[in-house]
Amino acid sequence: MTDQPRRHQRAPGATAIRHGRLPRRRAVGTVAKVLAAAVAVLVVSTTSIAAYAVWDVTRSVKPTIHLAASVPGTKTAGKTEVIPSVAAIDGGVNLLITGTDSREGLGGIYNSRAEQNASSGAGNNDVTMLLHIAQDHKSAMVVSFPRDLMVAIPSCPALNGKGTIGGTSYAQFNTALSRAGVPCVALTVQKLTGVTIPYAAEINFSGVSAMSTAVGGVSVCLATPVKDKYTNPPLNLPTGENVLVGDQALSFLRSRHGVGDGSDLGRISNQQVFLSALARKVVSGGVLGNPLQLYGLAKAATANMKLSDTLDLTTMVQIGLALKDTGLDNVVFVQYPSVTDPNDVNRVVPAKAAATALSNALVQDVPVVLTGTTGRAAQDPNATTTPTPTTPPVAPATPATPAAPATPAPTSTAVALPPSITGQTAAQQTCTKGNN
Repeated sequence: MTDQPRRHQRAPGATAIRHGRLPRRRAVGTVAKVLAAAVAVLVVSTTSIAAYAVWDVTRSVKPTIHLAASVPGTKTAGKTEVIPSVAAIDGGVNLLITGTDSREGLGGIYNSRAEQNASSGAGNNDVTMLLHIAQDHKSAMVVSFPRDLMVAIPSCPALNGKGTIGGTSYAQFNTALSRAGVPCVALTVQKLTGVTIPYAAEINFSGVSAMSTAVGGVSVCLATPVKDKYTNPPLNLPTGENVLVGDQALSFLRSRHGVGDGSDLGRISNQQVFLSALARKVVSGGVLGNPLQLYGLAKAATANMKLSDTLDLTTMVQIGLALKDTGLDNVVFVQYPSVTDPNDVNRVVPAKAAATALSNALVQDVPVVLTGTTGRAAQDPNATTTPTPTTPPVAPATPATPAAPATPAPTSTAVALPPSITGQTAAQQTCTKGNN
């Protein structure tokens, strides 16, 4: 998400806002899992407490987003008052998480003129993640898309329901939200990857702060100090383990100048350090066994999220149950591969061969193994020179034109992604490298 004040561009097809790298030295597939797991535990708790908790959480849900890709038979969210006994969702899941940088209506530290001038209205999709859960529920992948990626944005339905907003063959990825909301972000990711996206959620700054507080903070490892005077509040974190809570956690996730090489690409790998630490805490750190924390987490998330009308409370529980037995080693965070834009050194474009390999893995629904590094702002202190894949067996990725969206046949054979694709698993205990 953006970290320096600027005035938000509202007009469709408006000139892309500049977010270049510094000359020297830039929450949330896990958010869906955490939210769904929280609701799932509440449902199976003591009847009277669970009934109140579910009712209270349901009141916070904002099912206001209508996607082009719908789920057959889904009824509008918000109309279901009683959650039935449910099992894991059938088949795979593609869930888009969009983080808006809009400060509108947040109040508090975002109420100043400078913050409001930085971004208001719909805002920009400065954090965009696609959660893909395999059809057999044995693996999952979270793909982070660079905000400065130059892509083709398709024509999108206007949010007022009147006509469409024209597409463009070359635009900054993070302008899709301001053009026509989350549905436009989803259509852009669909065009980029070849997958169909029937579920989506939008989260704001306050949601990230509230959720980190609800779990009692997230402990992250810093290989070096992290300092960033441009975030609100500013960061000044020492080397070692740091427990990040509330607005400080948000500043850590937003920091660009303080991590890696000062670019948005570095920021993505820093976010993966945080999200993997959050996933480990939820799964192994006692959060799943603490109904009060889970309830607070569910409340914090739903109160600050807008959901697609395909994401009712039952569906979120089903998605959580689908991930329950996946295992942290089989949840892979990756950065969408890119290279410097030949037309602008402050922008990036898709790295065609690597992007095709990633898209093929998504469309064909195969598990993946990383062979590259952890990214510009992260390091794995336990990493070996060449990652050693574990079972299932690995087949080399073969770049090809992404297939049309279809129902793929489940497979147990993992695909080794090209070394240029960076990322980590949720099980890897990585550390952030500061830009100091």
